[in-house]
Amino acid sequence: MIHHSAIVDPGARIADSAEIGPYCAIGADVEIGARTRVMAHVFMEGPLQIGEENIFFPYSTVGVAPQDLKYRGERSATRIGHRNRIREFVTIHRGTEGGGMLTSIGDDNLLMAYVHIAHDVKIGNHTVLANAVTFGGHVTVEDWAVIGASSGVHQFCRVGRHAIVGGYSVITQDVLPFSNTVTAREAKVFGENSIGLKRRGFSAESIEALHKAFRLLTHSGLNTAQALVRIAAEVPPCAEIDELIAFIRAAGRGFVK
Repeated sequence: MIHHSAIVDPGARIADSAEIGPYCAIGADVEIGARTRVMAHVFMEGPLQIGEENIFFPYSTVGVAPQDLKYRGERSATRIGHRNRIREFVTIHRGTEGGGMLTSIGDDNLLMAYVHIAHDVKIGNHTVLANAVTFGGHVTVEDWAVIGASSGVHQFCRVGRHAIVGGYSVITQDVLPFSNTVTAREAKVFGENSIGLKRRGFSAESIEALHKAFRLLTHSGLNTAQALVRIAAEVPPCAEIDELIAFIRAAGRGFVK
């Protein structure tokens, strides 16, 4: 299953059922799991661990050294889970000493063409990153988030679970979980991600509670502390509200309102 034109280092570990296509270059200390397909002209450097049933489209590069001037060649790594689709010209850079030494991508993600995953980024599961999405270092994207085309996310920002970010957004603060965030010149929250939450089986009660909470956070004229007091007093408690409040309190860079 390895094409005769591919260059595979003897130190690479490739499952028997994996496929390495024409003109790929697979470096030392690269591990590729069962039924993963590396189509053609893909470049991989280790330490790199790739799980099962992934597909890497042509001209993607995975596990290469980061674009960080503080990087000094430390033995950092990249880890990718299962059933991810990595489209053309995606770039994924390994971690650095200053960020935990690891760039990680979970399971069942779609990375469309020209997405850039910088050093020490952590991507959860079931995310969709549209064409030309770009992350600075140390970004965290939680499960089921969707980020629109040509959006940029600043270093150290977080994108919460089930959030949707509109195309061409410039994200310089944390994006709240469950939110629908779009931008003109600056990103703004327009409410809860109601369509996405309905599709994923959230209850009508939880969606209504989130709607009330986002109205207090973004349309009431209250500051964040005042809004949190009102949410505690007026919004019916549920797990999603608890998660939203915990996310806000952990936002080191503030969050998009």
